[in-house]
Amino acid sequence: MKWIKEFLTKDAFAVVRIDSFRYFLTYRFFMTVATLMQSVIVGWQVYDLTKSVLSLGMIGLAEVIPQIGIALFAGHYIDLYDRRKIIIRTTILLLLGSGILITYSIPGLNFYALFGIAPIFITIFLSGLVRGILMPAHAAFLGQTVPRNLLPNAATWNSTAWHVAAVVGPAIGGLAYGFFGIVPAYSLVFSFYLVAIIVMNSTKSVKTEFINSIEQGMLSRIGDGIRYVFKNQILLGAFSLDMFAVFFGGAVAMLPVFAADVLKTGPQGLGILRSCPAIGAIIMSIILTFRPPLRRTGYMLFIATCGFGFCMIGFALSVNFYLSAALLLMSGLFDNVSVVIRGTILQIFTPDEMRGRVAAVNSIFIGSSNELGAFESGVAARLLGLIPSVIFGGTMTLLIALTAAKAAPKLRKLSLKDHTTKQVQY
Repeated sequence: MKWIKEFLTKDAFAVVRIDSFRYFLTYRFFMTVATLMQSVIVGWQVYDLTKSVLSLGMIGLAEVIPQIGIALFAGHYIDLYDRRKIIIRTTILLLLGSGILITYSIPGLNFYALFGIAPIFITIFLSGLVRGILMPAHAAFLGQTVPRNLLPNAATWNSTAWHVAAVVGPAIGGLAYGFFGIVPAYSLVFSFYLVAIIVMNSTKSVKTEFINSIEQGMLSRIGDGIRYVFKNQILLGAFSLDMFAVFFGGAVAMLPVFAADVLKTGPQGLGILRSCPAIGAIIMSIILTFRPPLRRTGYMLFIATCGFGFCMIGFALSVNFYLSAALLLMSGLFDNVSVVIRGTILQIFTPDEMRGRVAAVNSIFIGSSNELGAFESGVAARLLGLIPSVIFGGTMTLLIALTAAKAAPKLRKLSLKDHTTKQVQY
């Protein structure tokens, strides 16, 4: 059959044969495993200590404030200096943060009685600061490692690695916490961050082929990046759709509550639930690796967003663990279509010398959708109730997708195949 021959074609593995990209992919895997392990452990620990859905929502707020605050400044420097060194040095801060959580959680030291959960939120704040730097740095470095015609393939592999890690990380985090305790679980997080740093340190710096103007003022350069995004309907439409859809539609922040109070499961079950969207995303990544979304790209983006919204509504109504897991898996299938398309759009429609600043603007959109979305979920659950709040969010996602489809005709009509083999006029 034709699709089997295409499935086995070497083109799908072209970027993996590039050394710089392969090392970067390995680094992203270990860094993401550690980050998502820590997210599961922190979420369960905070809810176990406070029994408060609002506290879970505050985790997102504590992370997004420093992320948004530093992102634009980070983008400026990412476009001027060695992106590899920026990534390494910033990841070291994540290593230090995990060390703080290990120390805080040692039972004999009894830090909770002395300081409450403040040290946890300080570490979350540090993680948000780091994320504000790493997100644009990752996107900018990725664009340097592969030729233009392989950018869709690279975006798919990058998404695949992230989502494989998103399966492994929460699962290991929940299981390690459930079976061995919190200190061993956090220690494993520390180990994965250390491996990530070692791998990235083995990667050679990729030389840029553009000349950055250091003479131009920082605020002027930041303004150039912001204006570039807001003048480009395709970039702005893709970023905005993701921000508002996930802001209202995400239920991940409330998973500890669903696991404990609705589905009646423990940290092991929470780890499985957190992994399900990533399992779905991996399945979709395999499909997109061999069938990249190059034709009718915009149409696929809007359909996938609507599918994500329906899954969230179904998840809110489910009281069965297996059905809930299946709906989360389906949400991952739909969400990964959006992730790959948006990542490819960012790379293709942004010139190399501006990629750090444009990626920084995108990271603000993503941070607003994920972390502020987590805060919104906590507030909505407090005001409306847990299940009605998620139904409301899923419904808003559907309305936003339909509105965006009408408001951004260039994005709706986009076909990436027309842009991967020629230079876009900026």
